[in-house]
Amino acid sequence: MKTAPELDVTEWLNTTEPLNLQKLRGKVVVIEAFQMLCPGCVSHSLPQAIKIAQLFPQKDVQVIGLHTVFEHHAAQGSREALEAFIHEYKIPFPVAIDRQTDKHLPATMETYQMQGTPTLILVDKEGRLRKQKFGMTNDMQIGAEIMSLIGENSAPEPETENSPPQAGTCTDEGCSI
Repeated sequence: MKTAPELDVTEWLNTTEPLNLQKLRGKVVVIEAFQMLCPGCVSHSLPQAIKIAQLFPQKDVQVIGLHTVFEHHAAQGSREALEAFIHEYKIPFPVAIDRQTDKHLPATMETYQMQGTPTLILVDKEGRLRKQKFGMTNDMQIGAEIMSLIGENSAPEPETENSPPQAGTCTDEGCSI
């Protein structure tokens, strides 16, 4: 598994400070790449990302929106339009604006070789790219995948020694001779 590339973005909304994947190590990171005028993003992927942000504790999971515009730049390329969109759709998580380049695709979209929007990216607690999916993802499936990643590499709970039961007695732990 390869390390997930850092997001190459120009600014952040809905957060007091810029985020980066290095600083988020120890958490599962869910990145939802979207455009405001993408029907699948508006109808399914962004509502799903909002649910993920609401259901999983922020100590375990960080959801990030990545506004990556590769078409209709005049209609959806301004910060003001994105701020209004975030407000209207009640997006609670940080949203990064992908850096436009002189090429056809924005920087992060090109780095990740995305096919379009919506694209869902999962980064594990070690910063490794674990999933990248173009199109819609089933809610149950993504929830299970996130739970699996949360559970990975967790230190086992220390076992506690209980006093053995007295000879000839039974407890919930077992029966002694």
